[in-house]
Parts: sequence; structure tokens; C-alpha cells
Amino acid sequence: MSPVPCITSWMKGCSPAADEERASMVPLPSPAGDEIVDKDLAAMHTKPCWTTTARGRVGVAMAIFVLLALLLGTKWIQLDAAYYTFSPAGTGFSQHGRGHSSTAPLIPIPLSCSNDTDTSSSTTAPSSSSSKRRYYPGVRPPWCPDYFRHIHTDMEPWRATGITRDAVERAQPHAQFRLVVVGGRAYVEKYRESFQTRDVFTQWGILQLLARYPGRVPDVDIMFSTLDSPRVLAADYPSPSAAPPLFRYCKEESRELAVLFPDWSFWGWPEVNVRPWAPLMEELVRENARLPWPEREPYAFWKGNRDVSEVRQDLFRCNNDSAAGKEWNARLFKQDWDAAGRNGFRDSDVAKQCRHRYKIYVQGHTWSVSEKYILACDSPMLAIDTPFRDFFSRGLVAGKHYWPIDPANKCRAVKFAVDWGNAHPAQARRMGGEGSGFTREEMGMDYVYEYMLSVLTRYSALLRYKPAVPEKAVEVSLESMACPRRGREREFMMESREKYVAVDEPCTMPPPFTVDEVREMAVRDEQVRSKLLQMVPR
Repeated sequence: MSPVPCITSWMKGCSPAADEERASMVPLPSPAGDEIVDKDLAAMHTKPCWTTTARGRVGVAMAIFVLLALLLGTKWIQLDAAYYTFSPAGTGFSQHGRGHSSTAPLIPIPLSCSNDTDTSSSTTAPSSSSSKRRYYPGVRPPWCPDYFRHIHTDMEPWRATGITRDAVERAQPHAQFRLVVVGGRAYVEKYRESFQTRDVFTQWGILQLLARYPGRVPDVDIMFSTLDSPRVLAADYPSPSAAPPLFRYCKEESRELAVLFPDWSFWGWPEVNVRPWAPLMEELVRENARLPWPEREPYAFWKGNRDVSEVRQDLFRCNNDSAAGKEWNARLFKQDWDAAGRNGFRDSDVAKQCRHRYKIYVQGHTWSVSEKYILACDSPMLAIDTPFRDFFSRGLVAGKHYWPIDPANKCRAVKFAVDWGNAHPAQARRMGGEGSGFTREEMGMDYVYEYMLSVLTRYSALLRYKPAVPEKAVEVSLESMACPRRGREREFMMESREKYVAVDEPCTMPPPFTVDEVREMAVRDEQVRSKLLQMVPR
């Protein structure tokens, strides 16, 4: 293979990403507990996508540097060489410059409530994500993380035909609310009650997007379901274009049609005292540093509401039972949220739950918002396989970001993973670092907002009509949502609000997955799971 075609295919988003991904994957165990001995699987982890000779690879590197020189020209010659690195997302160059100061003045986002002076952005130090310039001025923004590419997949049913008003309104039986953006202003028509404040904080997040990118969010008309369970099943629509488009937090991709959107908890979950994602992630980083991985309890930890799914109830079979002489290396705790609330949530601080070397992720009714908190712990996530995905988990790679657990053999699988990780601490820590690194580098609030903007932009482009404000819709604004709130709801809204207009261009949307890329990812994932299935005792 000649260097030039390699570069061409790489710039479209494939080869080096796969190479880097393989190189970063944690070696899976052999039956003897050593590193991989199976040549085929070893090749899966280490074999480069490029098949050039050593001389050819030198040629590729030289061609890349020549290409860089042509791209950069003379006016960027003073940029620090470390600024350019290969993108983890695999679609070109990743441009790092987070925190680089901009000379452009910050534009505050006003929020003022009657007789309330502490909400004015003019008196608040910049702390929101939009107050920091991430990229050097004049440089093209980096490619978005790879999970953005699934936006194309979500939109595929309507790519050829577009979306009509009738199609949108046929989603009403499944929706809790309809949200329309016209001229940068948001309007909501409520159909049904949502559980707790899911709808409120989802709409609050959309208002932050509008404030962060004034004039950039296109007119849209969306139906939104805040439920967990599948709503629009692919089997009911032999012609996918006939399906009504419905925005949801998660979906079972093999059997459901939905457009995925970040869940409400990114802006806070007041009912269970879980802070907004940005300040909580900062707290998690501090707690991780306070208790290094070797000093943590050498077991797998999970705590939550066991009653919401059979999978969680069955997981408790794996709890340590010293009386019966069973040690599954799991420490499992039932969460009683009513009791936790009466106790002031003193024993339910998510940031304080990174005290074990391994964290278990198990679905709730479908998926669970806890995944991001578990992943951020610097401890390998032992994820019990589930068909449900949310927007970012579609970018996680088995064997790299997490250790997959067979739900049919979960107790032995958990014990095996913990035993192997304790015997191979360097590899275990690497997997924990890959998972928490993903949360910090690829799903910070900058990317959450950019994902939202990308989804709405592409959805709007498919609309075959001009959105209009529904007759029964009510306008929602920062003031109308925040000012009447009290307690944790108000506190979390203030913590999660964007205080300044974004100073960066959004990241660059990568292209759709090719058929070959989809096939390669599926084969790789199946190989990892199959290998682990063989290793775990029955």
C-alpha cells in the first residue's frame, strides 16, 4: 500500500485511530492468567491497519510532515510542536489548547431574578466551560470524538426522505413534551408528567445551549421522551422513513429507532443530590488523587437501587458470603433513597464512591446515568453487558475503556476480572485510566454542548417544513425556569448554567462510519467478548 492512499483514508477517519485503539487496549488474560498467548487475538490488538514496510512507514511519516507544512504555512510556524497530536477519535489531528487565554472579551449571559442579586453573571468569576478558549485563534477546531459519528446513524432513517410535520406529530403518543426552537427562543408544550425533574433539567440544558451559541441553534421541532423503555420499535416500521422521529436518552440499537440526546443529569439530579456533571467531575478528580489505586479496596463495588431491574437483583447473588464460604470479590450495597434523603445524603456522595479498585456497572430499567460516574473513578469498570446505549457509551471500546461481564455468568466473571486485575495491576490501572480519561477528555461539558448542537443542526436540515410555535406551547427562558426554583433545584441550575457565550467554534463533525468500519468494530468487539467468555470458569 502506498503512503498517499493511506493518508487519504486516514484523513477520512479510519486507520491510525484503529492502530492507536489497538495499542491502548489492555491485554486480555490467557487461561493461565498471563498475557495474551492467542496469536489471532494478539494480532487484533497490535496489528496495524497499514500494511506498509518499514520503509513505507517512514514514507508515510514524511508525507504527513510535508502535509502538515503545507497546511500550516508560515503564519502558524511559531506554534508549539506539541500542539498537534494524533486524534484519539481517529479522524485527523487533535488540536489541544484548552485553557489558552483569548484576548477577545467574554460576553456574559445575563440572568436576573427579582430581588435576587447573586445570579448576575457580571459579578461571578468565569467558571463555566464557555469561559475558556480551548483552541488557538485561527486554527480549525479539532474533530469531534468518534461517538459523534453515531449522529449520522440516528438520522439515517430519514436521510433520503426528510422529516415532515406529520411524522413529528405522530411521535406525540410517546413523548412527554414537545420543544420548538424558533429564532433562538424555546417553546414547550407538555403532554405528560416526567419522572422527578427529568423534563425540567433537560429543557434547562437546551436553554444553556441557546445561550452559549446565540444565533447558532437552528429552528427545530422535536418530540422528547423522558422514559427509559423503548418506544419506537424498528420492527413496526418495515420502511424506517415512516417512523416518527423521537428524541430519547437511550436506546436498544438493534431494535429501536430514536435520536439520542444527553440526559438530564448532566445539569444535576436534585432528587438524589447528584451535582451537575462539570463540578462533580472536578470533585471526582480530586477524590481520585486523594486515594491512589493501589491503596483502594481490592474488590469490585456497586451501590444503587436494586429493585428497578431483575439484572440488579440477580447481581446480589455475587455478594460476599463468608458464612457460605463464597468470595466473589464483589461488595454490593442496596441504596434506599428515601432513607438517604432523611440522612441528608451523607452516605450517598457519588464522588466518595471511588474507594475500590473496580467498579461494577449494571443497567437499571434499561441503561443507567450512573455509568459516567462509575467510568470516572480511575478504577476499571466491570460492565455487565446490556443492549442499551446512551449517546456517549457508543464510543466506549470493550477491552480498552471497560471490562465486559457476561450477564449469564456474572459472579464468576466478576471474580475472575478482579483476581486477574490484582495480579496484573499495571494493566488494570491502565484500563481504569483509559475509562476515566474518556470522561475527562471526550465528554466534558464542551463536548456535551457540541454534541447537542450537532444533533439539532443535522435534524433541522432534514425538516421539510418551517417550525412554528404550537398553539398550546409556552415560552421557556433562563429566568422563567430558574427564578421560581428553590433548594437544590435552584442550586444545581446556578451551578450548571453557562455564564459566558462560547468563544470557540464547535468541534468538526466527523463523517459517517463506513460499512467496513462498522464490520471491523463488530468483529473486534465480538473477539474481545468471546475471548473473555472462554477464560472465565463455568
